[in-house]
Amino acid sequence: MKDLMGKAVLDYFHNENPEDLQTETSISELDELPVAYLFRDFDDMNILEQKALKTAQGKVLDIGACAGSHSLYLQNERNLDVLALDISPGSVEVCKLRGIKKAACENMLNFSGETFDTILLLMNGTGIFESLEKIDKYLQKLHTLLNENGQILIDSTDILYMFDRDEDGGVFIPADGYYGELDYIVHYKGESEDPIKWLYLDFITLKNAAENNGFNIEKVIQDEDSYLAKLTKK
Repeated sequence: MKDLMGKAVLDYFHNENPEDLQTETSISELDELPVAYLFRDFDDMNILEQKALKTAQGKVLDIGACAGSHSLYLQNERNLDVLALDISPGSVEVCKLRGIKKAACENMLNFSGETFDTILLLMNGTGIFESLEKIDKYLQKLHTLLNENGQILIDSTDILYMFDRDEDGGVFIPADGYYGELDYIVHYKGESEDPIKWLYLDFITLKNAAENNGFNIEKVIQDEDSYLAKLTKK
């Protein structure tokens, strides 16, 4: 892994000629992602993120923390005990430089030794599940990391709207696999990461998977095609 996301946030933090990230997927063109967006404060977050951060309680695990904006708010504004977790060494370094007291560079599937009252997976948090084939493995791991009365707050987007429709409103989607399974590629300063698998889930599909893996689930809030869900142990 070239850790282009980590390079970008380190460049931004140290003011060393940062450039916008570029992202693309197997069904979308190149899109600009300003690095400054990863450093936004609470007022600039969307309503799903704000609701999740207001709902968080107790000991918190922030999975996919990136530059640490969610963790920083929970630690400094809500006085919660939060651990920022990310697979990007550069991102974890930035989390620490920004003052996050607890940050670790590790894949969530390999993380162990602690359990939490709240687990956050935000900014299309279901993406980390990679594919429908692997979702059970991730949900079962999350089950082991969650305290008995804890909660998982996770958001995603139903990307059905991105596919073409016919005159009668039918949607043209690929026949091979689930339409939310994409390849996701990050570009920065002329370099490109290898494609990673990324999973966007509609709520019903997430609900079925969660219930099959020992969770109750409820939709907390919907914003157009995106939603925030809360999972608790059955």
